[in-house]
Amino acid sequence: MSFDDWILSLHVLSAFAYMGALVLFWILVVAVRRTDLPVVTARMGPVARTGNVAVAVGAVGTIVSGVWLAISLDAYEVWDGWVIAAIVLWAISLETGRRAGTEYTNAMNKAEELEVSGQTGPSAELAAMNRTSTGLLMHTVSSIVALAILIDMIWKPGV
Repeated sequence: MSFDDWILSLHVLSAFAYMGALVLFWILVVAVRRTDLPVVTARMGPVARTGNVAVAVGAVGTIVSGVWLAISLDAYEVWDGWVIAAIVLWAISLETGRRAGTEYTNAMNKAEELEVSGQTGPSAELAAMNRTSTGLLMHTVSSIVALAILIDMIWKPGV
């Protein structure tokens, strides 16, 4: 196995980490929409932090190894259209995912505030924050764009 083969393996593993994190966040989005209790919402925090680590590992791993491969392999160049498209889509997916994360983090912070103040019962404000349409939209866009990256990577349009 060549060094480039190892980098390709890292690239694919990083993509799995990124896509796995997106799936994890879909599970959290669905789960949090069903609750208005601070304790249940706050309990999802550690899972979300695990997802954040997976996103970071996946995002950094895919971009670094992907650019490395585009430079290292003679068949590809960083300025190939499909590579540029993947980099742009990668940035869009990360930014929309970050915006979704901000929305849901606000709800978890609110849940923790409610718990600290002794309000353990249902909260209409927390329910509204858990059902954020902006967060749902941003996560949907991030997921669709990530799928577009996979399509771009698999079929390499223009090659």
